[in-house]
Amino acid sequence: MPILHSIIHRIAKASGEQPATLHPAPAEPVVSDSLEDLLAGFNDAYHAKPKAWGHFKLEQDAEATQELRFPLELASYLDGHSDFIAFTRGVAQRITELLDAHLSISGHLLFVDYQHGDTRYLSLALLHHREGYAIDAEHSVVPSAQLNLAQMSLAARINLNQWRSDSPSRQYLSWTRDRGGKKLAEGFAELLGATEGVDATGETRTLLKAFSDYVEQEDFAEEQSREKTDVLLDYANEQARSGEPMTLEALSELLDEQQPKAFFDHIRNADYGLSPEIPPDKRTLSQFRRFTGRSNGVSISFDSHLLGSSIEYDETQDRLIIKKVPNGLREQLKERQG
Repeated sequence: MPILHSIIHRIAKASGEQPATLHPAPAEPVVSDSLEDLLAGFNDAYHAKPKAWGHFKLEQDAEATQELRFPLELASYLDGHSDFIAFTRGVAQRITELLDAHLSISGHLLFVDYQHGDTRYLSLALLHHREGYAIDAEHSVVPSAQLNLAQMSLAARINLNQWRSDSPSRQYLSWTRDRGGKKLAEGFAELLGATEGVDATGETRTLLKAFSDYVEQEDFAEEQSREKTDVLLDYANEQARSGEPMTLEALSELLDEQQPKAFFDHIRNADYGLSPEIPPDKRTLSQFRRFTGRSNGVSISFDSHLLGSSIEYDETQDRLIIKKVPNGLREQLKERQG
């Protein structure tokens, strides 16, 4: 994961009514194993955070020139018209002012321009500290401040290749959406000039619904359905861990190597309105699994999200109520009664 440029500024917030102050770094740090490890740890922590996905506002959509300032400055840096230190200092000053209005906390502001595979990214994050302990040269326990990557009030990542491509996607930009700081998150999105391009939770939920419909339509055997569910979840969770979106065509190929377009065609023909690329929502994925059971000649298998809607369980009478009978089963029952 080659680091092209990086810098760490400090934002200090004294107690009382004193405003937050920016202490800019005089130079970029030397690239080291520790810095590489920090970037890897940041990426792992960032991927696990609830995020919004989208893109920079277009000129005709921006309410003020201020909303275009960050992408314009970023473009100027990438085009060689300004250097990395000057670019990050300007952004850091505006973030300091934003924090002063919403948080009473100090921290370090990390900017990293790096390459991962064939893709170039810019990440930025406000890193906080927590008190810890260390052992000194005399084998004594001493207090030691440590970066707390789990606490990340503000963070963002831009896929620079996608943004600068001839046909950029609607989700090359992601940023944290802290549930405990709505105003701060909104202010951060405005500072970035960002607008949401896709609802990760809604899109993931729709994808799982499309998958359930596909399994029902194809009438797969129970074991085959379970295997395909595992493939879906493995792929989605791997993309979530790497911070990359799910691609419908890639998922379709994984689900059926013999008919790699089958699931993709099912989605398009049924018009679910899904984006070609979907940021995986880990919380939605964790709630998705299949219930299965077999006893006395009865075999039942269904996706967990159907419980409470299409399927109900009456615990007092130990009854499973199926509100919508699968088409194939319905026809068999009609033939039997006829």
